[in-house]
Amino acid sequence: MEPNKRFWGELFPTKLSAAIFVAYIGFFINHGILVTATKDKNNKYDYNITTVVMLTECLKLVVTTLIFLKDHSFSTLINEVIKNRKVLLLYFVPALLYCFYNNLAFINLAAFDPTTYNLLLQFRVVITGLLFQVLFKKTLSRRQWLSLLLLTGGCVVKQLGLPSGAASSGLVGSLLDTLFSVHMLLLLAQVFCSCFAGVYNEFLLKDTGVDIHIMVHNVFMYLDSIVCNMVVLLLRGEAGGALSSASIGTLLRPKVMAIVVNSAICGIVTSVFLKSLNSILKTFASALDLSFTAVLCWLIFGIPIDVYTVAAIVVVSVATWFYSQQPVVNKPKPTARHREDSDDEGGDVTRSLVNGKKTELIAV
Repeated sequence: MEPNKRFWGELFPTKLSAAIFVAYIGFFINHGILVTATKDKNNKYDYNITTVVMLTECLKLVVTTLIFLKDHSFSTLINEVIKNRKVLLLYFVPALLYCFYNNLAFINLAAFDPTTYNLLLQFRVVITGLLFQVLFKKTLSRRQWLSLLLLTGGCVVKQLGLPSGAASSGLVGSLLDTLFSVHMLLLLAQVFCSCFAGVYNEFLLKDTGVDIHIMVHNVFMYLDSIVCNMVVLLLRGEAGGALSSASIGTLLRPKVMAIVVNSAICGIVTSVFLKSLNSILKTFASALDLSFTAVLCWLIFGIPIDVYTVAAIVVVSVATWFYSQQPVVNKPKPTARHREDSDDEGGDVTRSLVNGKKTELIAV
């Protein structure tokens, strides 16, 4: 029983950390299904996707600010922003990347069904592993690399399913056509944004801005994200139309508002996830939603589950099991505040989900 305890202790030290893990999977499943449900017969959206992304960031900013103000004054928040303005500027890097990622998610979900989309996104695991080593100077073991490569292999297995009418080009030809298509290039761009933004965000949470309250981190991220999305609207000449009465009317439909609310909750859960666990485990959490997404898409949209999809999900599941045997644990730096006084304000200090030590984190 002792090895089992150590196993769960490294993956999920508390029930809250396990709950965050499950919530992360659930909200990401909802996202793909909700976005797919808003497409028309031509796989187009009749609303401005950048406006939806920006509205989501505004909602996340409001929720995050209210959570922080529950235990702190508004002047404290302003002082934190001024004092840590350098970190606020650094957040423009992941904010811009997440801006691209969120907009590309709509574009790519218009080209792929949710199951295929989620499978192909798993190409990010190797890139995430490399960035993890560079930023945190952690060398992944052979077992960890094997799990990452297996997960990527699951994506390749999915691509072995030839589309109808493509058999004449042969297996290799079909794979090459898929890999070098415009949609695949856009998805690879989304993969890069996901990898770098996630790991860089974790770096800010656990290294550069380790002394900053988690909700102040979120305020920085969402403020910068709103600016980035507004710039995108201005550059595309859509700023005026995005705020028109007709455009606002399309945003107020229940399905679109459901996307906004679900994405907002998902973003906040992600920030707590990165603070408490790590971006590689986050990647595997995303991979675990594949089985549920495949079944739900079959039930809701009638998207068939072929043998290649099943095989890909099996490979991904095996990779997840390999990873769970030796998970990567990336602990935040000890904060100066907690080094000076381990009995600081009880309202703001809870036990870390990672290492059992005290660290500044609000339970969400």
